[in-house]
Amino acid sequence: MVVFGVKGGSAEARKVADAANGDIFSLLANVGDAKSLIIHPASTTHSQLSDEDLRKGGVLPELIRLSIGLEHVDDIIAALDDALKAI
Repeated sequence: MVVFGVKGGSAEARKVADAANGDIFSLLANVGDAKSLIIHPASTTHSQLSDEDLRKGGVLPELIRLSIGLEHVDDIIAALDDALKAI
C-alpha cells in the first residue's frame, strides 16, 4: 500500500483518483488485490466522518491511497503519471 498527498487538497485528489481509474487502476476500497487500486478515502471510505475526525485519524483531504497489484511497474507508473497530469 502506498499513500501520498496531492497539492490542491480534496478536489485535486479526487480528480487524480478519477483520472487514474481505467486500464491499470480500479477505483475500489479493497486492499491486497491482484489488480492495482486507487481511492480518495476522505470522499469515499471515510466520508461519514467530520473534517475534524478525518484529520485526527490522519485522513487528510489531499490523501490518495494505492494498493499496488501485479501489473508491470512501468505501466503502473505511466498510469499514475497520466492521472497526475490531469490536475
